[in-house]
Amino acid sequence: MTHKANIVVIGTGGTIAGQGKAASNTSAYLCSVLGIDEILATIDPRSLAVDLRAEQLLQTGSENFGNEQLLAIGRRVAVLLAQDDVDGVVIAHGTDTIEETAYFLHLTLKSAKPVVVVGSMRPPSAMSSDAALNLYDAIAVAAHPASVGLGTLVVANDEIHTARDVTKGNSFKVEAFRSPYGPLGYVIEGRPRYYRHPCRAHTLATPWSAGTLASLPQVDIVQAYGALEAETVNALAARANGLIFAGTGNGNVPAHLIEPLRDAARRGVHVVRASRTGSGIVLHNGAQPDDLYDWLSVDDQVPSKARILLMLALTQSRDVQTLQAVFERY
Repeated sequence: MTHKANIVVIGTGGTIAGQGKAASNTSAYLCSVLGIDEILATIDPRSLAVDLRAEQLLQTGSENFGNEQLLAIGRRVAVLLAQDDVDGVVIAHGTDTIEETAYFLHLTLKSAKPVVVVGSMRPPSAMSSDAALNLYDAIAVAAHPASVGLGTLVVANDEIHTARDVTKGNSFKVEAFRSPYGPLGYVIEGRPRYYRHPCRAHTLATPWSAGTLASLPQVDIVQAYGALEAETVNALAARANGLIFAGTGNGNVPAHLIEPLRDAARRGVHVVRASRTGSGIVLHNGAQPDDLYDWLSVDDQVPSKARILLMLALTQSRDVQTLQAVFERY
């Protein structure tokens, strides 16, 4: 007898829970109106060897998610993964910040069981909606033994991405998600096919636990642009424990902002150089003498994920060298 994987599907809202007035509404629709049971009713999982149960944790677009929502999702998933009758978890999530939630879980869940975060670019009511297939594929991935030990995954448009790398790169197309080094694999006819594994440490190999985190420190992001003034940088630095500076090119910092950012570092704000380009490596001590200024650099992380990583790192250390090592390990 074939073992059926026990999969819990958590609803949090988003486009995958959206509904338009007409089938032609692929971009204009109401977000987060369908419950998780209604969404699951759009797929037929009988061809998958799974037993499903569902629960509604949140019901809002992911653009509304802050640290409180990240912690709530992390805590609930951690509880579920600790149960013997749960083999994997699927989280139906808005696509706007799916990469941030997924990366947070990737770094904080203390389990090898598969966790898959899934969304859609079109609501279930739309023509050619990707909602049903994405959800079906996500359940298939979460239920498959090959997904064990890979950390948190994001499934979209027939592709399986590691939460560390994936980003949303388009506002409306179904092929909106990409990873700079390519997906881990594909889902074909309800079966995952893997071609590479995550290299950087995650889940069981990290020091952070979603089940025990009480709060997260304030980390903000400021993006460079031609007329960015020191007052803007100073205002953010005044309230933050950490500041991600998304500079141009290789994390370049305009000359008139070097001293304000150095002042922030002297006051104990951890300044991290990143790039607004969306991909590539920001070389430590490359465009700026980071060690001299007590600044950090992101390696290859985009600003939004650098924020997640710095928040977690600051819960355990404020030492600059220790924090820099975090960006090179995770």
